[in-house]
Order: sequence, then structure tokens, then C-alpha cells
Amino acid sequence: MKHRRPRPRRRAVARAVGSASVLAVALGVGMTPAMAAGKTSATPTATGFSPDEPDPDTNWAPENDEAPLPKQSVRPEAAASSRTAASALQLKMPAPTGPNSVGMVGLHLVDSSRTDPYVGGKREVMVSLWYPATATSGHYQAPWMPSISGAHYLTTHGMSPQQVTLPKTAGHVLAPVKTSLGKLPVLLYSTGLHSDRAQGTALAQDLASRGYLVVTVDHTHDANEVQFPGNRLELNRMPPGTHSSDTLKIRAADIKFVINQLGKISTGGNPDAGHATLPAGLKQSVDMSRIGMFGWSLGGGAVPTAMQLDKRIGAGANLDGQFFGTAPSKDLDRPFMLFSSGTHNRNNDASWRTMWSHLKGYRVDIKLRGAAHLSFCDQEWMVPQEAGLLGLSKAQIEQQYGTIDPARAVQVQRVYLAAFFDQTLRRKHSTLLDGSSSKYPEISFVR
Repeated sequence: MKHRRPRPRRRAVARAVGSASVLAVALGVGMTPAMAAGKTSATPTATGFSPDEPDPDTNWAPENDEAPLPKQSVRPEAAASSRTAASALQLKMPAPTGPNSVGMVGLHLVDSSRTDPYVGGKREVMVSLWYPATATSGHYQAPWMPSISGAHYLTTHGMSPQQVTLPKTAGHVLAPVKTSLGKLPVLLYSTGLHSDRAQGTALAQDLASRGYLVVTVDHTHDANEVQFPGNRLELNRMPPGTHSSDTLKIRAADIKFVINQLGKISTGGNPDAGHATLPAGLKQSVDMSRIGMFGWSLGGGAVPTAMQLDKRIGAGANLDGQFFGTAPSKDLDRPFMLFSSGTHNRNNDASWRTMWSHLKGYRVDIKLRGAAHLSFCDQEWMVPQEAGLLGLSKAQIEQQYGTIDPARAVQVQRVYLAAFFDQTLRRKHSTLLDGSSSKYPEISFVR
């Protein structure tokens, strides 16, 4: 399987996905203090995109998690709006539901041992660390995306900050880690093809509020935009025709590298390329013996590839992503969750059937009724808020984001992800994973 141009019969789907996500690309949310200044950056090089080619008999997913957007997707009157920032549409995020406040720090990591497969030079990634925090007063809440990458995206798609104000996250930058919780189990997040690490913000900050150290990873030059310190913006440089199996190998190597850097933090080191300040208490809070990974779409497909490469990853969860490469056909003896939309599962995805047969440890396969493929990213809660500005009808939104209420979709995902990782990393059994629940009738188990 490989990334290539959509077949003619599927172009309508790609166009629909694009029109429904004018502002819903999730850009890099992690910011170092230097990045928060918002200085003007050099003009980045424009690039194209390479949609992910699904299984021939699969019709549940778009070819590309962040397709380029047709200009006509925005209503002319919206594009011509002269609204000021004071009257801009203010987007809001779902608040975390755990008992703890949330801290956040963005880190710039450079892998000197690896060449960037897309542009050459040393491989660089940006990550955001989300964690339970204390004493958040005086620590500002991180924006959902840095200003330069956000302005670039909006301008590229005919929008402006005068029309939309993006939300703040629950993450208080550099707030001290809540060390009274002891060592925190680690979760890594990989996002969809050409999307950015902030697509998982609603899930990441909620898991952090429940006592996890969550690391969201940007896969540079695969992601549409990644903002680095100094306001350097790196765009998608993936060549057309890139094989998905190769993309997943690159992502898996990124994840292994990030885990290594977490190991350095746990022993008192600072792996940030600019030696940025780390939150107080972080060193003693990283539990390198309890590591899990989850991902959405292609990022979900990357989970078993990463687990095969790095045995430190003790549990994995795939949010509606197709598998590629050899990983699904290799036995995996660690816990794994398949979490799908309402129209996708083992019955219409051969890669899932193969993966399921090779899961030799604890395994669970659940389906979220009423959800669509895009229901598992932050677009699920963003696009309905933007519908009036974009001129989207309820039917158009439901076509791409499903019929489930956005707030309910996020809530159910949060609860079941937490239940899975609580059981597999914290050894806290959850009855939710035993079978159907009257409290969450949207979830069905695929046996």
C-alpha cells in the first residue's frame, strides 16, 4: 500500500473532508517560552500532499487525514469578512475530566544519529509533554497552536485570526509536576497522515488530568506544519508515492527516539536542543517501566510498528487506523486495543483481521456507534463550532463526523482509553472492558 493520488471515484470524499476542516487542522500545540513571542518567520517552501491509499474494498476513511482545502469550501461572505479579533468566533475545547490540573511543556528534540528521510540533515521533532500539575497560578495556558504556524495555516486557506480565535488548552506551561502522585505512566501519541500533534489534544490533556504523562509527537515533514523555536516553520515534504509502510517505519523510529529522550529526563538530563527550562518535578516523575502508545488513523497504524521496534512500549491502542507493512502479520504479546468508528472494523478491513489474529496478549476490539473516521481527532469538536462560518449544514457535518454528539464522542473515547491504559499499565481492572455497559450504550464489542 502507498500514498498516491485519489482514484476518480473517491475524489468527492476527499473534497468533502477538506471543506469540513477549514480550521480544523491541529497544529503544534507545544510552545517553549521563546516560541510564544510570535516573531515573524521566513516564508516557508510550499509543498503538495500525498493521500493515503486505503484498502481497495474499504470505504470508511478518507485518503488523507489533512487534505488540502479547496478555496470554494469557504463561503465568499466569510472570506470577505472584516470582523475584528474582538468579534471573532471563539472556539472552545472540552475541559479535562480528571481530578488533576494539567501542565504542559514543548520540547525540541534532535536525533544526531539519524538523517531526516525527507530533507536530509539531522532528524528533528517537536513534542508536547502533558502531565498532572500543581501550583498552576502564574503559568499561562498554552494555545492550541503556536501563532506562526496558525497564521500560516489560516492565510493559506483564506481565513484570518480576525475571523476565528483558536482556543487555549488546559495545559499550564511549565507548571510544577504533581510529584505526590509518584512516578507517572507514560503515553505517546501519533497523529494522522499530514496532520499535527495537536489533533490529540482533547484526549492528551484529559489523560494527563487522570495522572498520565502524555507525549504528543509531531512527525516532521510528514505533518503539514511544525513550528520550531525561532519561529522556523517546517512543512510537509513527503514525496508523492511514498509507501505507507515506509512512513510507519519513520514514525516508529521517531517514537523510539522520543522514549530515549524521556529516559534522559528520568536520569536528570535535559534533551531539549536549546536546553529549555523543564518543569519542576519532571525528573522524578517519568516512569520508564510503564509506557503505552495510542494513535489516530495512520498514527494508530504506527502503534504496532513502534511496539515491534521498541519492546519498552507495553500496551497500544489504535483509534480507527488502517495497518500497513509487516507489523500486523507478526505476533504481538502485549496488550492491544482496537477502537473503531461505527462503519469500520475487522469485517471490512483485512489489515485489522490480520492484526487481530496475531495479538497473543490481552486484546479488545470495540466500536463507537455513530462515529466516523474523523470523530477521533480534535476536528470532532471544532468543526461543529465553525459550521455557521463555513456554511456547513448538519447533514454535511454528519457525513464526515458521524451522527454522535461531539461532546459525547470525546467523553466516550476518553473513558475507554483511560480504562484500557489503567488496566494494562496501572493494573486497575475496569469492568467497562468486560462487555457492554448501560452507561455507554454507544460502545459495542466485536467478538
